[in-house]
Amino acid sequence: MSVAAPLILRPGDGARLRELTRSSTAPAGHVQRARMVLLAAEGLPNAEIGRRVGMTRQTVIAWRARYQTGGIDALADLPRSGRPPVIDESAVIASTLNPPPQQVGVTHWSARLLSDHLTRDGMPVSFAEVARIWRDWGLQPHRAETFKFSTDPQLEAKIRDVVGLYLEPPANAVVVCVDEKSQIQALDRTAPLLPMRFDDAEKRTHDYRRHGTTTLFAALEVATGKITADACYQRHTNGEFLAFLKQVAKAHPRVKLHVVADNYATHNHPNVRAWLAKNPRITMHFTPTSASWMNMVEIFFGIITRQAIRRGTFTSVPDLIGAIRIFIDAYNERCQPFAWTKTADQILTKAARAGSPART
Repeated sequence: MSVAAPLILRPGDGARLRELTRSSTAPAGHVQRARMVLLAAEGLPNAEIGRRVGMTRQTVIAWRARYQTGGIDALADLPRSGRPPVIDESAVIASTLNPPPQQVGVTHWSARLLSDHLTRDGMPVSFAEVARIWRDWGLQPHRAETFKFSTDPQLEAKIRDVVGLYLEPPANAVVVCVDEKSQIQALDRTAPLLPMRFDDAEKRTHDYRRHGTTTLFAALEVATGKITADACYQRHTNGEFLAFLKQVAKAHPRVKLHVVADNYATHNHPNVRAWLAKNPRITMHFTPTSASWMNMVEIFFGIITRQAIRRGTFTSVPDLIGAIRIFIDAYNERCQPFAWTKTADQILTKAARAGSPART
């Protein structure tokens, strides 16, 4: 029996076909036909190609001919005859927006579960169609976010006060955002890290040893983005906060200093208020309750967590504190100020639309 000559691929089709065979989203039939065409291009006999892909020799011959006539586009399924199925998208959407029945035993729908549920209820619909409808309508049952309502009676006044400092800082004054990041753990892995390699991510053991914790106090200068004062303490009582506040004041001498902080009790302790009364050049500004996201030093805390703490390995608390110090020194060399873009009116309008005084 004669062997068919190798199939000649059109320019650029080889890479596209190989990409198609590796796709996890392309239809299985389309992937199978791409494999057939690639094997034919290598010169394999049609019967051998059929054995490898699970098709008859005649089917391989037919798809070779389809490719020769129409290229890659000809490998797609032809439109099916007959009337296409009618899917009640509104019913799928309504079911998605309602919690699953108790007997289903899950907290939220998956495309396959919802497909099975609707089919049993007499509305046959494939999970692929459910997934398509979810994409079209922007429904994502697998996702969940958090929110928090602020009941602060001075909500509007505090928002306007803090946002005003960010957007129109007072002349001849410095604005800093201060807060503490508590319970930073000095974690040491039980085995050395395995470094990143080509096509292989860095690996670490899932278990670790705890060597204690520290609390990082930091002051972010709004105009420059620099950390102008920092301190690590074992605790975070009003005593530590007052000591840190004195450090912030020392870092900005002989200038009006506006300090943004959240409503943590130690920030407004009588000892702190007494010291502020003796230092009138320093003014405290508090974010609304449950709105600490308005304190821009929280952005820095997110950065240091991602870049220096979460993946770090520390054999002791002093080792952890040393790594924090090194990061802050290097960060100050490359930092830029954060740009606050929302006005107070925009924040309040969005909070009102959410049906709550404030939402984060």
